[in-house]
Amino acid sequence: MKITGLRSYMSCDRDRPRVLVALDTDEGVTGWGECYNHGPDRALPPLLDYLYLQLEGEDATRIERLILKLLQQSRFPPGALGLAAISAIDHALWDLNAKALGVPVYRLLGGHVRDRVRVYLGVYSAPEAEDIRDFCAGKTEEFGLTAFKLSPYRVDIHAEPWGKVIRSTTEWMEKLTDLCPDTEFAFDAHAKIWEPWQAVDLGNALAPFHPLFYEEPIRPENIEAWGDLNAKLTVPLATGESLYNRWEFLRLLKSGGADIVQPDICVVGGLYEMRKIAALAEAFYVPVAPHNPMGPLATAVNLHFSAACPNFKILEYRLPMGAAYTGHGLSDSDETAQYVKDPYLPVDGHLDLRPDRPGWGVEIDEEYLKTDRYVHWERKVPTRPDGSYGFP
Repeated sequence: MKITGLRSYMSCDRDRPRVLVALDTDEGVTGWGECYNHGPDRALPPLLDYLYLQLEGEDATRIERLILKLLQQSRFPPGALGLAAISAIDHALWDLNAKALGVPVYRLLGGHVRDRVRVYLGVYSAPEAEDIRDFCAGKTEEFGLTAFKLSPYRVDIHAEPWGKVIRSTTEWMEKLTDLCPDTEFAFDAHAKIWEPWQAVDLGNALAPFHPLFYEEPIRPENIEAWGDLNAKLTVPLATGESLYNRWEFLRLLKSGGADIVQPDICVVGGLYEMRKIAALAEAFYVPVAPHNPMGPLATAVNLHFSAACPNFKILEYRLPMGAAYTGHGLSDSDETAQYVKDPYLPVDGHLDLRPDRPGWGVEIDEEYLKTDRYVHWERKVPTRPDGSYGFP
């Protein structure tokens, strides 16, 4: 089965850009994958076209050999954009191979070790405790979700005294715990904290409320600093979305810098690299909770990885547009005209496998993708009171 074409598409999911990739073969089988939108997103299609020059005419069944070729043909290791592009190609290779055999991708990974995959929903803000209670109750009733991720910040950490930051979070958590006794919360600090002692202070303020995990409070560049940080925390520390490969994760694990690792299957180079990272983590008794703020195709890819990963913990999840409060199917609103016709939706807080569906188990709407729906998105960098920039 020879590779005969690569097509990339610019689309969106809510207000975020998405870049999808299709790999075609001479046997009429097409595989699909999704890039991570690091930005600049419009740099990805020409990069994908360049990578295709390394793939044209190659045997599509030799996945690891092809990914090694893409990684090794560069003089220097590929960075964020290069790995995002390679990730999508990797996804497409797994998808088309499973389709050619008529099986789900997880069957090619040794089969599923679990029958369904638990997910948590990101809220990405810290509204009033009563609002969170109502939001979570609605999602629990609709989809059975019992785990959510919030921001731990109640006030502007760049402008307010640090004591006020801690007090406001503690008071908010006391109320939230009383209002939502059966809900698990994780907290994503979004690497906004530059001084490690503050990261320790905030994490240990959250610890009495037994969060699912405390995610990425400090910058990722100094990997060994994470070991020092974790030694002072009494809360599960999670990180990894900003790391690129197994060697960075090995340094993190050897330093004792994480209780949970969060590699992103659209960042690290795809399923090929993701499984090697998970195997390293397993040897250190560390579970994997994949980073997945992406679209419904990336969720499908993560589902198959998670189903076959023995040390999997929980998967980050975003509800597709139009999927809320409409039973377990999509609504009839215009918002549902997405590139994935049949996204995975939670039932009882989990995503069920589709053993009768080959590949990723979803159908791509190619007609929808023919229209460029790209939307510009970029991080908003905060300005401190003295005029300097803070971390977003």
